[in-house]
Amino acid sequence: MQTETTTNGLTEEEITKLFRTDIGHFEDKSARFLFKRTEHLRGLVMFLAKNIAEHLDFSQAKIGNRSYINEALRDLMSDIVFTVPFRGDTQTDDLTIYILIEHQSTVDRMMGFRFLSYMCQIWNTHLEALENAKVPASQQCLCPILPIVFYTGSRRWNIPVSLNAVMNVPDMMSPFVPTFDTLFLGVKDTETDEFGQQNHPFGWLMTVAQKVESDEKSIEETLAQVLAKLDTLSPEEAALHTHAMVYLSHLIIGKRPNTEKDHLIQLIMTHNKDTEVESIIMTGAEALIQQGKIQGLEQGLEQGLEQGLEQGKIEEKQEAVLRLMRLRFTEVSDAVVNEINGIEDLTLLDTLFEEVFNAETFDDIVLPNKNNDA
Repeated sequence: MQTETTTNGLTEEEITKLFRTDIGHFEDKSARFLFKRTEHLRGLVMFLAKNIAEHLDFSQAKIGNRSYINEALRDLMSDIVFTVPFRGDTQTDDLTIYILIEHQSTVDRMMGFRFLSYMCQIWNTHLEALENAKVPASQQCLCPILPIVFYTGSRRWNIPVSLNAVMNVPDMMSPFVPTFDTLFLGVKDTETDEFGQQNHPFGWLMTVAQKVESDEKSIEETLAQVLAKLDTLSPEEAALHTHAMVYLSHLIIGKRPNTEKDHLIQLIMTHNKDTEVESIIMTGAEALIQQGKIQGLEQGLEQGLEQGLEQGKIEEKQEAVLRLMRLRFTEVSDAVVNEINGIEDLTLLDTLFEEVFNAETFDDIVLPNKNNDA
């Protein structure tokens, strides 16, 4: 795979990974791609905590690696970490903070515990870096972390993101439970007008993400409105405009019925200002061809992409459930493996993933025809 960089800063490898169905979960890839532009990070924090955002220098934001997560869990987690300079009222107030974004497409009652685990691992990595840099112990300080849940699921999230939500805590023990605030954005539950009032590209894109699985008329009207707003971006923001075109195309290809894809992609192309955008999308489609998920564009891009994306989502979710089972319970019988590989309902697979993650024992997991010899 070539790694040449296009004029908008995307490499062919990044484009291929974005559209391929056998690499990562669609929603997670979509979120990671969105926040590759730090302007959308700024939009997210501005939307949730404007007072904090005004002190952050997003022009110097850097996306971090995921080395602090256990290797066995890395493919299952969907976090995004940034380091951003915090500018206080005086020069002595300046410091670097971490912004930890956890994307979720399903409700996770253990989110508070997972955040605490991630945060401790980030701090451990930070301390190791200070020690390797020979910083004296008396001068070693931990950087604050701003945790954010970016939730794109349809089910209402009614569970607090805290340790108290998953612990039985007598009143006299409550002072000893670690507590921290978490910013939360539920894309589907946010009023569309709130995104519009933000008057920022992040809010515009979120209105499409919010409506992407609605009826055909609603998504077409919403997409047209957002494209018109994106047209108002200045020439200096051309890369941001291109990024938005690819992001919207990814949503449409991944979420809309095959009978609508061609029309909606053509709508996006009528607002395209970058000659490379169409080739970017075709490069993504080519990645699906190489997987063998579709037979070729000559047979119809709509039908092929729909089949490839759907089958890929099923297979990756089956594999995610099995990986998590093996991680939690070590041995999984062939009968259970075959049963899970026979499930082609994404909703049921999502439910199974949550059950496996929250189960204390294998017997707590409800399979359609569970074999207890795992």
